[in-house]
Amino acid sequence: MGILEGKTALVFGLANERSIAWGITQAMHAQGAKIGISYAGEALERRVRPLAAAVGCAFVEACDVSKDADIAVVAAKAGAAFGQIDILIHSIAFAVRDELNGPYYNTSREGFRTAMDISVYSFVALARAFQPWMRRGGAMLCMTYYGAEKVVPHYNVMGVAKSALEASTRYLAYDFGPQGVRVNAISAGPIRTLAAAGVSGFKDMYRQFAEMAPLRENITTEDVGNAAVFLCSDMAAHITGEVLYVDSGYNIMGVPEPPTKE
Repeated sequence: MGILEGKTALVFGLANERSIAWGITQAMHAQGAKIGISYAGEALERRVRPLAAAVGCAFVEACDVSKDADIAVVAAKAGAAFGQIDILIHSIAFAVRDELNGPYYNTSREGFRTAMDISVYSFVALARAFQPWMRRGGAMLCMTYYGAEKVVPHYNVMGVAKSALEASTRYLAYDFGPQGVRVNAISAGPIRTLAAAGVSGFKDMYRQFAEMAPLRENITTEDVGNAAVFLCSDMAAHITGEVLYVDSGYNIMGVPEPPTKE
């Protein structure tokens, strides 16, 4: 038996086989969880449905998380399909591509609003919508990044959004504590996902990451998936409001040592 046997996990944000959400979905499925999947819109459906079929997932619903009505519909459908939810995964982030170039002070008002709405408020909105269906002992989990704490060139408004997401995680953990539901975040190192492709200079950052991190290795979606399984399992029963780093130790470094030339 897997450590998530008997639990139902609903994953928001699956886009393709490179998504962090897919790494989490696979890991949770392997540990016995029953899976439900939500994706952003019709353009992604042809990629998502074959992945859902691969893990025996029959609950596959599109959801525009910028619309409360859409969220309410999916929550009601999930409640009807599963009765109660044990695990809610938020693996969603978006900023207009132009906002991830040039200086942060050029962020537009609309670009700021969009990034905060989809990348941050959607987690709050999902938590509110699914609150009636969350089982005691359950867990909510979102994905963040080190750019929430330190300046990552070109990450710009997404860094500010991730900072707000981490703060939201703590406030939600406080709110859901009496219900026996835990709320945490995973801060993952750079991974070659569809979202990462929109960050200027990502390829160079990805290459240098493994040279500077203590473990000298990049991370994978499988690494994040395994950490997500732990945080959402009974093994982490008294961990809430935390940010768990899955980044080969990169976050502990102050001044990374330049790689030795041979």
